[in-house]
Amino acid sequence: MVQDVRQGWVLYWVMLLLFIGGLFALHMSERRVNAVIHDGASQSSRLQSGGSMEGKEVRFGIGGTALAGVVTSNTATGSANAADDSFTSLGGLVLLVNLLLGEVIFGGLGTGIFSMIMTAVIAVFLAGLMIGRTPEYLGKQIGPNENKMIVLYALTGPVTILILIAIAISTKAGLAGLTTNTGPHGLTEILFGYASSFANNGQAFTGLNANMPFYNITTAIAMMAGRFGLAIPALMFAGLFARQKERPQSRGTLRTDTFTFGALLTTFLIIVAALSYLPVLTLGPVLEHLLFKI
Repeated sequence: MVQDVRQGWVLYWVMLLLFIGGLFALHMSERRVNAVIHDGASQSSRLQSGGSMEGKEVRFGIGGTALAGVVTSNTATGSANAADDSFTSLGGLVLLVNLLLGEVIFGGLGTGIFSMIMTAVIAVFLAGLMIGRTPEYLGKQIGPNENKMIVLYALTGPVTILILIAIAISTKAGLAGLTTNTGPHGLTEILFGYASSFANNGQAFTGLNANMPFYNITTAIAMMAGRFGLAIPALMFAGLFARQKERPQSRGTLRTDTFTFGALLTTFLIIVAALSYLPVLTLGPVLEHLLFKI
């Protein structure tokens, strides 16, 4: 659309790399069984599907289930061919990360492509600070007003999701939704509920009963923040950015159509998600996984 195909290829390859990484991680986590809950299941046996088959269709097996899980958590389909709540701890973590990234991998409905572009602009700004170059993207300078919209966009997700989770786990109404699980897995169910609502995805860990007044209201807040809280700063940024005059590239310009920038953007996406959500992810799926190792 901006008559620069190389820019599009960089974003595409970043998406593809993250997609393949998530697919590999989810597939491997579901292939491995835990002796505590899977007695004798072996992937090496040709007489059974093997791996963590709880909540999965035997017709699809581990491979088909992992592929569907990664695809649907990256796009706002809301569909599933297995019980997401029955995934292993690390498998559920992969789905969560996809949602928390903002469905940037090939794009959720209405949010995916502008989420990737906004994230790329943040990476450009930080890279410019690190190497002392003028932050420019697509030949236009990123000024103070644009930076304000970028910061507002970047903070909307963590502020909304983490505050709602804090309210849910500290109130009786929030804890009442945990019908089958408590502890780390219960926290993961609440986190997944708000992350899915914020991403307008529709998937859920069904151990959480969200059909009650508390969750009807709070998940609706997350849905509105995930749509309007992201779209408004992105549209305002687009308007401000469009008014900027295009500048010719110089030796001081940070190029954004290279392999180096693609690697930077990929790393940046992972780091931003980790910095924003690492504590709650550690107390949820990561802690659950470690407890099974004890």
